[in-house]
Amino acid sequence: MAHFATLNNDNVVIAVEVVNNAVITDGDGKEQEQLGIDFLRQIHGESYTYKQTSYNGNVRSNYAEVGGTYDPVKDAFIAKPPYPSWVLNGTQWEAPVPYPTNRSVEVAYGWDESNKSWQELPDPGPE
Repeated sequence: MAHFATLNNDNVVIAVEVVNNAVITDGDGKEQEQLGIDFLRQIHGESYTYKQTSYNGNVRSNYAEVGGTYDPVKDAFIAKPPYPSWVLNGTQWEAPVPYPTNRSVEVAYGWDESNKSWQELPDPGPE
């Protein structure tokens, strides 16, 4: 199945729709994004812009998510920032402080927005 993001006039993703691969496959057996766009416009009209997206990030860097945006300059979908302090690096959000890597035992960390730092998470104990 193919996936298409529906964008509003501000390039915000307002929906992600599924289109059968048969709809976007041309007579030569090749997938064509425009066929999916044409199909969605037949259903919904000309009011929206549609861009193909993919779960594995092969199309436009990231899978489109509702509330995220499409950057036409980068031709990429950008997720909503996970925290206000995080910064966009290309098409990915990064914490202002790198994730801890110099540890001798496996420890999980979670982001603490109030302190703008990684905090060790409690050990969940044996499974």
